[in-house]
Parts: sequence; structure tokens; C-alpha cells
Amino acid sequence: MEKILVTGGCGYIGTNLVKSLIKQGLKVIVVDTQWFGNFLPKHKNLKIVKKDIRSLDENIFSNVKTVFHLASISNDPSSDLNPKLSWEVGPLATYRILEICKKKKNKNFIYASSGSVYGVSLKKKVKENTALIPISDYNKQKMIAEKVIESFSDNFRVVIIRPATVCGFSSRLRLDLSVNMLTYQAVINKKITVFGGKQIRPNIHIDDMVSLYNFFLKKKKLEGIYNAGFENLSILEIAKKIKSFTNCNIDIVNSNDPRSYWLDSSKLLSLGFKQEKKVKNAIIEL
Repeated sequence: MEKILVTGGCGYIGTNLVKSLIKQGLKVIVVDTQWFGNFLPKHKNLKIVKKDIRSLDENIFSNVKTVFHLASISNDPSSDLNPKLSWEVGPLATYRILEICKKKKNKNFIYASSGSVYGVSLKKKVKENTALIPISDYNKQKMIAEKVIESFSDNFRVVIIRPATVCGFSSRLRLDLSVNMLTYQAVINKKITVFGGKQIRPNIHIDDMVSLYNFFLKKKKLEGIYNAGFENLSILEIAKKIKSFTNCNIDIVNSNDPRSYWLDSSKLLSLGFKQEKKVKNAIIEL
């Protein structure tokens, strides 16, 4: 039975990914601080280690074939609260994990980066070779972590995924993500507050994100960097989609958020991966 380790396995995406891996009959080790709780059901093939990734016991990685590295200080505002912590949990902890993986002869390292590493881009097709111009601390530490991971590609297979903004339901729900947050506002407050509205955000449904991780788990010969986002929508377009299902009001106010970029995922789609769900599915499910 293949053994898989997931850092951040109690998180928004990690929770759904781990459930999927367990259903496939795989043995899973989760490492997570559980700052936001643990919503994973107990299972004989699941071991949960409540631990900070900055101080991991290397024996946890023994006989592990694949590592999904999802743990992170996971958005711009959280990173800004404590930039030092963000860098420690990001590139520095990632480097130590990579050193352990090398020592333990792990075979596959799959990393959750971010499409936000591109920063602000006016290009309609932001591809994997587009210049990275990170504008926030969070963006920068994701970019540096990528570079550190790539330096280990001679030791094991490396896959770096740059996801769009994820949307949809998880038992460990995040309400700081654009579609999720605006849908919550519409249902609870009967009003969506849109800051600016013209900023473009690429999106990916959480079920497709989990499917993508499984895709790379099975396709052992694939490596490198891949964008993962399918619907490039302005914040106002997202709000209008939500309004069509909830009949809420939309209040537009000024914004100082300049982040705006399109993601082109043609490289990923050319491999045979298919998008199954859209933003509207996430809205309905939420």
C-alpha cells in the first residue's frame, strides 16, 4: 500500500484531498498545526500528526513515496500580520522538508504554489514562462519556495502547481476566498460589497483542485510547473453570478487592491486533464 504524506492536510483543500486519497485505499500521514481545527474523520489508514512543519521529526517521512506540500501561511493579509513567520513556514521550512525527502529517498514532491506569483499582469494569456513579478510578501515567499524546490529536481520528481483562487465547499471552509466570501455575504447579509470590481481573478473549483492532485499522483512521468485556473472573471462578474442565484444587492466601493491577472492553463489541459466544475457550481453548493 502506497504511503503518502500531506502537509496542511487539515486545511481547506487538504481536508478534501485526504478524504479522496483514503477512498482510494492509500495510507496517508497528515502533518498540520490544526490552527483552524481538524475536520477529518478517523480511519485506519490515516495518521494525523499535530505538528508545526518548522520542527518535523524526519522519521515521519520514512517509507513515504509521495509528499503533497500544502502547508502555508495562506493569503496576503495573514502573511502581512507576521512576515517573519510567513518566510519561516514558507521557503525555510520547505527547504528543510526537501532535505528530509532527499535523505529518506522519497520519489515525488508535489507543491501547492499560487497563481498570484505573477503579480499584476495585463496579458490575456499568463503562461508558465511569464515573468514573475510578485507584489506582496505572500507572493514573494511562494516564488522563492518554488526556486528552492526546483533545485531538488535531480533528487526526485518535482511538480509545482500554480492554482487560481479556489472556490467551493469543504468541511474546513475558508471564507476569505473571493467566490466563497461574496457568496457568504449574499446569503447572510443580502448584500455583496465589491471593492473596485474590475480586477481579474482566475478560479478553480475545489473538486477540480483535488482531481488535479490525483492526476499528478497517477501520472508519475509528469513534472515541472503548471497553471491551474479555468475561469478568468472580474470580481464584479463573480458578484453578478452570485446575485443571479441569491437576488442580493451589490454595493461597489473604491479599492486599493491592484492584483489582477489571467491564467492560461493550456499546458495542463494538453496533458488530458479536464475541468469538471465551474464557479456557478461552487455558488450553488455553498
